[in-house]
Amino acid sequence: MVQLSGNINYNDATLVAMSGGVDSSVAALYLKYHNHNPVGVTLKLINDSDQEIEAAKKSAEQLGIPHVVLDYRDEFEKYVIKPFVEAYENGDVPNPCVLCNKDVKFRLIYNMLDKLGASYLATGHYADLEYDCLADRYLLRRSHDDNKDQSYMLYHLKQDILAKTLFPLGDMTKEQVRSAANDHKFFNAAKKDSQDICFIKDGKYAEFIAKYTGKIPPKGSFVDTSGRVIGTHNGAINFTIGQRKGFGIGFGQRIYVIDKDMEKNTVTLGSQDELFAKRVTARNINLIALDRIDHKMRVKAKTRYRIEETSAVVYQTGEDEIVAEFDSPVRAVTKGQSLVLYDGRIVVGGGIIVAAE
Repeated sequence: MVQLSGNINYNDATLVAMSGGVDSSVAALYLKYHNHNPVGVTLKLINDSDQEIEAAKKSAEQLGIPHVVLDYRDEFEKYVIKPFVEAYENGDVPNPCVLCNKDVKFRLIYNMLDKLGASYLATGHYADLEYDCLADRYLLRRSHDDNKDQSYMLYHLKQDILAKTLFPLGDMTKEQVRSAANDHKFFNAAKKDSQDICFIKDGKYAEFIAKYTGKIPPKGSFVDTSGRVIGTHNGAINFTIGQRKGFGIGFGQRIYVIDKDMEKNTVTLGSQDELFAKRVTARNINLIALDRIDHKMRVKAKTRYRIEETSAVVYQTGEDEIVAEFDSPVRAVTKGQSLVLYDGRIVVGGGIIVAAE
């Protein structure tokens, strides 16, 4: 249930998502000084979020702007937590921030703009936008700060949302953001960036899923690439592609998780060389820079957030499927993560990885 204050003038306002961190605070500061009439909006997504909400309120008070809290716990459960758990149970490893941006943070705030008479939504993401008048479409671009760029997390945003979105930090570095926060004596100027999933703050995914579902993972087998049983594990759900520790037994050599079969409850172990793939298929695609990839297109591509882009050729094989063939093999490609395509600094689009060869 969403609760809104009747004392706030939302007319022509920019609804700025505020988390209590330094990035969203400086984004709101930028909007205020550029006469965007910012209204701070904090989404209550999980029960354990009072500390973040209080920090966001304090940021808004320091800025002298209105602030509201929107309760989207039910929506977050439906669109993020439940799909995350189901994907993990199927052997995939989704990125919950991609799910949240797509179906909660941007979409639900966007849906409120017309209702309130507000003009734009804004966030503290490190990304940039431009309007291509010849193509009549909005383009998502990498931020000025390559070390903080978050465009990977935003590739699923569609044209209607991009047209109403502002990224005030797009041409700023993290150092410039902290400097602005210090200049204005923000209480959170030195606050560390969050590195955890908001609903699994200790990083123990399997434990969270077991508690959420009430299911105790059954023991299964480690197998080598020939299918030979080489050990026993405590449930395939506890392992991710590329993992090389936590097996509970030694194998006399450095060994990695290269595959897992959730139906058979097996985890395949092999050498690092066997972790690499050259051909990646993705579905549930969203293209930003164009409507369709009609011909083979040379791009740079990422198969997870914190890796370097790799040169590839991409082509579309169906209405909702693309294939990327990499010039050099890519390590530990994982189903459920996102394949995101770049043309220079422009995000072409992307999709959810369903296969790697």
